[in-house]
Amino acid sequence: MHKLTAGSGYDYLTRQVAAQDTTEKGHATLASYYSEKGEVPGTWVGNGLAGLGDVASGDPVTAEQMKALFGGGLHPNMTARLAALPVDAVHEEIKDAVRLGRPFPVHAATTAFHKEVAIRCGQWQTLNATVAEVPVAVRAEIRNSIARENFSKRLGRAPSELELSSEVALLSRDPSTACAGYDMTFTPVKSVSTLWALAPPELAARIEEAHNAAVADALQFLEQRALYAREGAGGVRQVDVTGVVAAAFVHRDSRAGDPNLHTHVAIANKVQTLGGKWLSIDGRLIFKSKVAISETYNTQLEAHLAGLGIRFAPRLGGDPSKRDVREVVGIPTALNERWSSRRAAIVARQAELASEFQHNHHRPPTPGEALKLAQQATLETRDAKHGPRTVAEQRRTWWAEARDVLGERGITDIVAAATSQGRASVTRVTEEWIDATAAQSVSAVEMSRATWQIWHLERKRPAVPGNTLWTRPAPRPSPRNCCAAHYGSANQSVMQAPTGLRSQPCCAAGTDRRCIRWQGPSCIRQSRSSRPSSGSLSRLDGATDVLSMRWTCRWLCSPPPRTGSP
Repeated sequence: MHKLTAGSGYDYLTRQVAAQDTTEKGHATLASYYSEKGEVPGTWVGNGLAGLGDVASGDPVTAEQMKALFGGGLHPNMTARLAALPVDAVHEEIKDAVRLGRPFPVHAATTAFHKEVAIRCGQWQTLNATVAEVPVAVRAEIRNSIARENFSKRLGRAPSELELSSEVALLSRDPSTACAGYDMTFTPVKSVSTLWALAPPELAARIEEAHNAAVADALQFLEQRALYAREGAGGVRQVDVTGVVAAAFVHRDSRAGDPNLHTHVAIANKVQTLGGKWLSIDGRLIFKSKVAISETYNTQLEAHLAGLGIRFAPRLGGDPSKRDVREVVGIPTALNERWSSRRAAIVARQAELASEFQHNHHRPPTPGEALKLAQQATLETRDAKHGPRTVAEQRRTWWAEARDVLGERGITDIVAAATSQGRASVTRVTEEWIDATAAQSVSAVEMSRATWQIWHLERKRPAVPGNTLWTRPAPRPSPRNCCAAHYGSANQSVMQAPTGLRSQPCCAAGTDRRCIRWQGPSCIRQSRSSRPSSGSLSRLDGATDVLSMRWTCRWLCSPPPRTGSP
């Protein structure tokens, strides 16, 4: 996961979509999906779409919409909405039609350093007209030359190698821009992409449907557990929101051309409060919860694929100190490695190029130069870059590559084996299982931390298989949420009151289990999972003031009572 910057930070998601960004996006039939070149068109997702009024879940994403929302923080259908206004529309009507709160501040796209680099690169190309593009080495020396001049002018001496490296890095930084959103990438384990690449089209479509359903489940988890906005001076107050406004893009292969089914979800940094106000996302919880969101996707993918006779088991030879990686049973390791080794070769060659760059130019490459080196490594370790390919063309290529490893009969055999595993053994979710799993998480995290938050425990929680069976009556939360509910129970952890604040035990059993804290007359509300470390969980050491923790807890800061206080 990484941030998307306002302006043009989103455009890589729309460069390779099918239909060349026309308004006729989507696929009427399975045949059209397999015949169109490029990546699948993006679609709008998220419960926050209801607040936009004229954008629905599943609608195709256009480049114009992405530019409005992620480029400027405006309504995706800004152009159409402005065109629909009467010619005598007043300023307030125009504002209501296009604005979602404050637009993103977008600063100048270039600095004086970037302009000077462009000028000197242009002069070099004039003298070398036969060269189509300025080589990375030449561009690096131009940057070095400008940085030396700037350093010498400022300090009156030549820079050392370390100072030159710092100067180039400082000057090469892009101007500060607002956060337009967050790009979350959901990628299944390699064996799922392998099976999807070799399966018959109908089965491949069902595997992709399971992947899409798991992505939707992960986004629902995000909306329910980690999505808030902030308002007030310095964003001190946390408020509930309706849901995310996001665009999902399904990609089929890796940069190396190997099968790699994955989905980019671009989440706009615009959310609507329950009162209708558009604000920015509280990004702290987004980053803290990313491991839990990823595990939700993995668990749900297993559950959705179980209906196809696909079963998962821990990968053999894994690192015992890390969480098990669960692969599809029946997919040979040799084929997974065949399609992973190509990426490894690219990474190795990229490291070599970076080392050569450091030796020749006496500094490490900038992010832009590193990207150029990565592209060079990709080209040097495989055939020349191909143009957009249909799914059918990709599948023919992958089938031929798999045949070299397994043989013609071997491909059919592994697809049959992977989809005929039957029903896996069921994990019975009992109260004892929940207690044991929660205790295992706490024991693991306390080996490296004195205090912790719910997200630290989620990282250490053992993988919950997709095939689980409840032994308690409905309503039934997910096994993950039940474990989370027990992390802070009285025999596991104790809540530490933030420094300078007094805390009150949670309400009696059967209530919504809210905790009260106060500091002066201010009314401040924050979700439990976003509190600083001073308000985190710690191991119970004979403490007398034990606060029962539940996943649905919220910290509610309110003015002190009129008479007395606990």
